[in-house]
Amino acid sequence: MDFDTWITFFAATVAISLSPGPGAIAAMGAGLNHGFRHGQPIAFGLLLGVCTQTLVVGLGLGVLLSTSELAFSVVKWVGAAYLIWLGIQQWRSPASPVGAPGAPAARPARRTLVLRGWGINALNPKGTVFLLAVLPQFIDVARPLLDQYLLITATFGVVECVVMSAYVALASRVLGLLRSPRQIRWMNRSFGGLFVLAGTVLGLFRRGA
Repeated sequence: MDFDTWITFFAATVAISLSPGPGAIAAMGAGLNHGFRHGQPIAFGLLLGVCTQTLVVGLGLGVLLSTSELAFSVVKWVGAAYLIWLGIQQWRSPASPVGAPGAPAARPARRTLVLRGWGINALNPKGTVFLLAVLPQFIDVARPLLDQYLLITATFGVVECVVMSAYVALASRVLGLLRSPRQIRWMNRSFGGLFVLAGTVLGLFRRGA
């Protein structure tokens, strides 16, 4: 891949990662709930989800999702249900500020956050459709495809991880302002509602839209 092509793809991935979406919601929610140190693993999970999506497209499975209505619908509804489930869990989270007695025990394991981040990005057929539409513009079929896909995957993954880590850090700065149970409850319900909204939007998504 030529440098000019790569830098264009890099700019596109930065714009995509910065745009509001389930990943950004999850990253900010983790930062607000657990602080940067304990919330950052979700960014690594989101990175793994991006790599999974790119792998799916690279192996040709994305073509199946783009041509089979049944396969696309299954993935779409699984992803939508997952986001709504996350929203319900967030809505019902205890109204305990980080640093309050008993709060550290309530923190999820890092593995849980990684899996949550992976699921959000990996179970998003909109990401597959996007990659199917965008990747061909940056692939040179006259050159080895594996090297190009590895570079694309690494670029997209690193950008996603850095941007989502920044969202976690930014949100964690608000922790000092959230100390009363009422504020924490409002925050949990706000992010829970955003997850449910994201799941609903995904459920209504149509490829022709």
